[in-house]
Amino acid sequence: MTGKKWIVTEKPPQSFFDEHPELPNIIVRLLWNRNLRTEAAMEAFLNPNYETGIHDPFLFNDMEKAVELIFDCLKNNKKITVHGDYDADGVCASAIIMTGLKKLGGTNLGIYLPHRETDGYGLNPRTVQFLKDGGTELIITCDCGISNTEEITLAKSLGMHVIVTDHHAMPLKFPPADAIIHPLVPSEKYPDKTLAGGGVAFKLVQGLLKRHHETNELLSDGQTHEAFEKWLLDMAAISTVGDMVPVLGESRILVLYGLTVLNKTRNIGLKYLLKAAGLFDEAGKQKRVFDTHTIGFQVAPRINAAGRMDHANVAFELLMAETEEEAASLADQLNKNNIDRQKLTDQIVSEARKQIKETGQKDNAIIFVYGESWATGIVGLIASRIKDEFGKPTIAMGCNNGMITGSGRSVKGFNLIEALKTMPEFFHKFGGHPQACGFSLKDKGSFEEFKTTLLAKAVVGTKDIDLAPQISIDAEVDLDEVNWKLFDLLQKFEPFGVGNDEPLYAATNLTVMGVRPVGTDGKHLQIQVKHNSHVVRKTIAFGFGNEEKHPECWKDLKAGEKIDLAFTVGVNEWNGNRELQLQVEDIRKSL
Repeated sequence: MTGKKWIVTEKPPQSFFDEHPELPNIIVRLLWNRNLRTEAAMEAFLNPNYETGIHDPFLFNDMEKAVELIFDCLKNNKKITVHGDYDADGVCASAIIMTGLKKLGGTNLGIYLPHRETDGYGLNPRTVQFLKDGGTELIITCDCGISNTEEITLAKSLGMHVIVTDHHAMPLKFPPADAIIHPLVPSEKYPDKTLAGGGVAFKLVQGLLKRHHETNELLSDGQTHEAFEKWLLDMAAISTVGDMVPVLGESRILVLYGLTVLNKTRNIGLKYLLKAAGLFDEAGKQKRVFDTHTIGFQVAPRINAAGRMDHANVAFELLMAETEEEAASLADQLNKNNIDRQKLTDQIVSEARKQIKETGQKDNAIIFVYGESWATGIVGLIASRIKDEFGKPTIAMGCNNGMITGSGRSVKGFNLIEALKTMPEFFHKFGGHPQACGFSLKDKGSFEEFKTTLLAKAVVGTKDIDLAPQISIDAEVDLDEVNWKLFDLLQKFEPFGVGNDEPLYAATNLTVMGVRPVGTDGKHLQIQVKHNSHVVRKTIAFGFGNEEKHPECWKDLKAGEKIDLAFTVGVNEWNGNRELQLQVEDIRKSL
């Protein structure tokens, strides 16, 4: 047994099935599970529309101020510096704004992406002075800035203007910026509250284009404003999926249309990154349609790898590349960074598992893992992997220049960033979301006290939460119901992501017909099963042959044994062939 608790969502009332006789029962359940109960809600979800679903950027309280300030700088050739962040969201947000400024005639432009270990997250006083000394008159932050009150106060005192574009949790004190474009500002009337940093950056560029279009029919190169805007959507989609914000509302539309753009992207850097990820065959043909899985597992990790293993400038330069030679070189560099990151992550996760076992933490309300030599650029990945494995809020930490730097990932119901806000005395700097945070401790000597304090808050904060590892299943099905008709209907639920998870099904009392290790290291399993007919179905169980992660030794399953599977439905394509693929999320022995 895996020990995971399977939670099958409750069936809707029969009356709801009766209202939709034209749809398979599974689809009706999915609509109900996603709280899509009215015809209007279903229509908006199943048939999202860019023209009607994208909000006016000038609904942001400070958009008018921001646009006026930027056009003044462009008109008078004042230097504008875009200050981003080192993750996929921050890099894409920076590239979106920089691309927009260039298209609107900006030439006196600068970019500053912080180094994860030497600069840390967001602005710092040293950077502010550096930008001032370099002639910057306007700083535009991307995916950061809302918590940088001290630094923005300094920038203002030095005579610079500051526009903040961000989406992170609200600070106790707001910075004195000239304009703040942030959906969570308490007085903010903008209707969509869950945009990623790249989504907020996109809204700023959209505002600039809208204002420019009032007096200019076309852009300087003859392109329409609408066309240029939409070609930026591939980066907005990468931001949204990569930063794991809810793929709902306006973000859902940005991702849906962004995927259309990504599949025919004109961004030379992205083209070469997709090639480096092995997503094209030797003839240069795209192997499969790019979707949120492509972004989440192929594109965003490679962009993130730049900031984790070296410097995010490499990823930014790739997105801004203008020649194929430059793009090919940068894409290869990111691909190598990503391979190195994968190896290092696997190594440290193994060390973290051992540490958890030795310290007896697996039953604690929150798990802490720490390595003096652990690269702080990947502690977020470690926290995420451990959180998923143990089902507990997790803090992973390393040491950077004598300072303990950490990253946390939480579970549904426990707001990690709110917990940190109640203990600011421990931190040199911190920030994040309810489910993810980053921080550096003021004093290494307070390490144990920090852990004790946060553990106490986690005990209280999780007392009403079932922390046993669990998976949520949309419906229990007969495998014979899983066919191409179902798959085609499932396409209407895409793009999948946070808030709209890919549907997960369960099939029980399956008969094992055979098990075969696959992959170079044999850590993946192809399991053949039969259900309530003679038809044998192939399933793929990624990682289930890895005894360290799955000590149940599923590769030792014997023909004739009975198992239950939790799985998603996808497509496997090879050599021009297509077949439905059942991807296993969990296995248990049938009762």
